Amino acid sequence: MNPIETVKKHSYIRTLPALLTISILFAAVAANASTGCPLSIPASSSDTILVQKQITSKKHRIKLYPGVEQDVLFFSVRGSEEKVYQLFLFDVEGNLIKQANIKGRQTTVIDNIEKGNYLFEVFSEDERIENGQVIIR
Repeated sequence: MNPIETVKKHSYIRTLPALLTISILFAAVAANASTGCPLSIPASSSDTILVQKQITSKKHRIKLYPGVEQDVLFFSVRGSEEKVYQLFLFDVEGNLIKQANIKGRQTTVIDNIEKGNYLFEVFSEDERIENGQVIIR
């Protein structure tokens, strides 16, 4: 096989997954059009969840992040499995809105949070590890 034929062969192999994906997408659209069902993407209940950290721990790996649909907040820790980590979520007036306790290498979901601005603090063994702000629009 000469070098030109080799290049052509490899370029077809690289584009094959993309062509298959496009074919499947067109088939799904055509099937939905023939049945009268529109192809739609569900809208999220919240527009955006932003997390801004002010203090970040180097020793503990704390993650506070929104779900894919921006409707829940995940709290996870990659630290010592024996330690308990506490998340406190406060409104701007200082009222406790949510509290979550997890051990290292666990994740929990925080849901049913109304739109607004919140402050969070993460503690372990009475030591503040992280804090910051959560904005739900």
